[in-house]
Amino acid sequence: MIRVRGLYKDYPGGHRALDGVDLHIARGEFVALIGSSGAGKSTLLRCLNGLVMPTAGEVEVDGIAVTASRPEALRRVRSRVGFVFQQFNLLRRLSVLDNAVLGRLAHSPGWRSLLGWFAPADLERTRATLARVGLAELADRRVDTLSGGQQQRVAIARALVQAPAVILADEPMASLDPALSHTVMELLRQINSEDGITVVASLHVLELARTYGRRIVGLRHGRVVHDGPPASLDDAAAARIFGPVPLVAP
Repeated sequence: MIRVRGLYKDYPGGHRALDGVDLHIARGEFVALIGSSGAGKSTLLRCLNGLVMPTAGEVEVDGIAVTASRPEALRRVRSRVGFVFQQFNLLRRLSVLDNAVLGRLAHSPGWRSLLGWFAPADLERTRATLARVGLAELADRRVDTLSGGQQQRVAIARALVQAPAVILADEPMASLDPALSHTVMELLRQINSEDGITVVASLHVLELARTYGRRIVGLRHGRVVHDGPPASLDDAAAARIFGPVPLVAP
């Protein structure tokens, strides 16, 4: 499903965000990607769908070579990969329905997407998806009137409307309180379990990673330093990923 080989990403100024990442994610997995701020989690997710192009290495998603794709092939990749952003990335003046249906853009003819016209089947699919995430009654509300948890569910609905093979979620709980974080993660777990959609979620809370991830991948300084089931995420593994916890003087 996802294959990453020898992936490097250097940013201007000499910062190396990814340092030789190798990773294979099978279809239907739920992977929690963890690490400190700056470990390379967001860069890796963006390399998986071509939002960021690596300095070197290969990325293959659903049989398509992302790093070697022409624009049309890259468009096909992105149509199969839903992305849930940390800050929602919604059009705030549009309604819930109008935001969610944008997930169908990659499946619409070019002239329709330019004009923002969607087939009745696309709108029907979107309304059904909003019902699934508990937002049916808010379909006509502007998204800037919603709570953070509701906006993140709109973002998940938009990704799900794509009919993706993969959903990448970049710190989807960063703007949410703990209770809402569990609600969003439970929704992603349900999508993974019921639809068989591969989910890769970058997280910074170990409890959420252990609870929802069926596989934990830890990054530190752009390198994979841990890869295993939740039970393997013990104190030693956490120290490899986040560094030793400094002792506090009594």
